[in-house]
Amino acid sequence: MTQSLSATGLPPAFPDHTQLPESDGTFVKNFQEHPQSILLTDSLENTLQTLHPDGQYAIGQDCGIYWRETDPPERGAEAPDWFYVPNVPPLLDGEIRRSYVLWREYMVPLIAIELASGDGSEERDNTPLSRLPEGITQKPGKFWVYEQIIRIPYYAIYTIKTSQLEVYNWVNARYRLLEPNDRGHYPIDRMGVELGVWEGSYQNQTQRWLRWWDNQGNLLLTGSEQARLERLHTEQERQRAEVERQRADRAEQTQQDAIPQLLAMGLTVEQVAQALSLSVEDVQRLG
Repeated sequence: MTQSLSATGLPPAFPDHTQLPESDGTFVKNFQEHPQSILLTDSLENTLQTLHPDGQYAIGQDCGIYWRETDPPERGAEAPDWFYVPNVPPLLDGEIRRSYVLWREYMVPLIAIELASGDGSEERDNTPLSRLPEGITQKPGKFWVYEQIIRIPYYAIYTIKTSQLEVYNWVNARYRLLEPNDRGHYPIDRMGVELGVWEGSYQNQTQRWLRWWDNQGNLLLTGSEQARLERLHTEQERQRAEVERQRADRAEQTQQDAIPQLLAMGLTVEQVAQALSLSVEDVQRLG
């Protein structure tokens, strides 16, 4: 007798983002990491709206990218401090994403950024996935997973303590360390932006921060920076209008003072009007 399909015991379907842990229980390692991630996202909003007028993109911050099914599940995930995935829905079936599960998706992240609290060795770990002699599977390093498995086109490591930025580009199945351009920035060509280091104050911290620039070298502003710039522009326009009004008032007063002087010199009303670019009626009224 032919066995029924259900009796063959098909393997269970790979889990999705609702069935996998959304945290590995580790702490955020420094106080700059959270505002730094917000700064990267906030200042990129207008660029992403231009790139994705349909809203089809996702930003992850300390969210797991599941690339392998393991036990426990967390060993099969890496969680970049910040990453961007183009051309995917921000929600899945109306639900907020809890993680990014590669075997359920059709796009890999375009760029991943790690904010290194130490010396960056953990973020540069190129240890491959392998089975040790004692039968234990060795957990691979972040660098190896991003390069060999997920194949993220751009990988950036920012060492907070030294403000050192490294950007790698995936070329011919390997990461190639990029050189900065003349502005000291790293072009992310497929986004039309540059990534670099900026010194300034953000969320009550004066630090050196990762920032985006456009490909002309103009700093991409956060919403609050843009609002502050617009308020400054409005105030400058108000002051300029006030100066123009005062200048016009002074010019009018000067003309008024000149009329009787010119008439006293014996000039006719017509001559005074021509000299001061006024009408005869204005000279007669003001004189």
